[in-house]
Amino acid sequence: MVTGLAKTRVTGLVMGDFVMPSLGADMEEGTFIEWLVSPGDTIKRGDVIAVVETPKSAVEVECFEDGTVGELLAHEGDVVPVGGVLAHLTPAEAAIPEEAAAVVAAAAPAVAEAARVAAPAAVAAPAAVAVAAIPPEVEAAPVTPAEAATRHLPPVSPVLRHRAHELGIDLATIVGTGRHGAVTRADLEHAAAARAATAATATVGAPTRPTLPSPTVRQRISPYARRLAADLGTRLDGIHGTGSGGAVTAADVRRAAESAAPPPPAAKPQRADADSMRQSIAALMTVSNREIPHYYLSATVDLTAALSWVRARNRELPVEQRLVPSALLLLAAARSARQVPELNGHWVEGRFRPSDDVDLGLILSLRRGGLLVPAIPRADTLSVTDMMAAMRELTMRARAGRLRGSDLAQPSITVSNLGDQGVESVLGVIYPPQVALVGFGAVSERPWAVDGLLGVRPLVTTTLAGDHRASDGAVGARFLKHLDRLLQKPEEL
Repeated sequence: MVTGLAKTRVTGLVMGDFVMPSLGADMEEGTFIEWLVSPGDTIKRGDVIAVVETPKSAVEVECFEDGTVGELLAHEGDVVPVGGVLAHLTPAEAAIPEEAAAVVAAAAPAVAEAARVAAPAAVAAPAAVAVAAIPPEVEAAPVTPAEAATRHLPPVSPVLRHRAHELGIDLATIVGTGRHGAVTRADLEHAAAARAATAATATVGAPTRPTLPSPTVRQRISPYARRLAADLGTRLDGIHGTGSGGAVTAADVRRAAESAAPPPPAAKPQRADADSMRQSIAALMTVSNREIPHYYLSATVDLTAALSWVRARNRELPVEQRLVPSALLLLAAARSARQVPELNGHWVEGRFRPSDDVDLGLILSLRRGGLLVPAIPRADTLSVTDMMAAMRELTMRARAGRLRGSDLAQPSITVSNLGDQGVESVLGVIYPPQVALVGFGAVSERPWAVDGLLGVRPLVTTTLAGDHRASDGAVGARFLKHLDRLLQKPEEL
């Protein structure tokens, strides 16, 4: 377990700490799964560098500063408290003092000489017997330290560098097509395809070499990779692991899922995982019911204008960008929260703290059971098409087990939409420390009178759960009224 680690200084460089993030109000610790970077890698703000597991899901965690990866302290399976140090990073702005630079310069000739002497030894070293079975045309020539020092590597993110290592691709042989010559994912895929084609050509007509039966070895699989395989319906047997010691990683599982034939039925969720998530949800909801004095309001909204507008917009959009009514509902909720700030924020240390941004939480149910509440940041500033794209992206990543730490940032208000399940209305439980939860039921055609004329119209029941410590029924009613007004004029959203 990694605990109690403080900031350190190495050769005069201030080392920053990459710590276990808080990925929810109820999170106290997380399990480290795998690193996506190596010591010495250059990273930028927003790069995904690790995977950690919470009681609810496995999450890809980004860094929040530019710099260089130093010592990796956490290992697979380590349980680390929130705030515990996972790795040391050298911030980008940290400069080497003049004394240290002088030492490096003085040591350079000795390093070069050592590399020159070591190079022949590396070439003369006998190859292992197992390597002889690989066609020599396919193998990459060993790179000596002297060669490595003079080779030019194109700009590449840590995630793609990790991917290139898994594929066995030498980055120095790739010409990047991204901005400023950076290597893109497409560049790696093209290089991998070309390498595979070369290997296939080289082995055509080659004599078959007898192989010796290998002893049975237990396959090492990270918990994240095992869960991802269950979600994607991918069989773990037969997957070649590229991780440390031949361990199967999440990247191996995704690659196998992409290249496999139609997958067999997805494995049933593991009972232990479901129980752990259910216990976490139950604990948080128990706190909510005990500490938050809830009040509930509901209103029926006519969606005739909104649905007509959606149909008209969809005729102008390509199939992959078409809208669903939920995008309008979420955007209307976000805009209403901006207009009624008493419901947008958190109850912390005995008082309400309004949020400057509307970070909209979206409750998602997982196929293996349980719930996640990722956030759409600054949702009130999005267009309808942007909201649709954000919904689609979040849902896809959540159900594939690929959420990032930033996705689980604390929402300022949450929406529960169970309309697709046929639910008429939602009476939700507020997620602490938030002070409100908005619910949407199913859109259904019901009798509705307009200007004294009775007809059948598409209606939805909207609900609001509010915290009486931060607001009262009059504030909640103002929120629902504003929500209704926006949905009657969807072209203004």
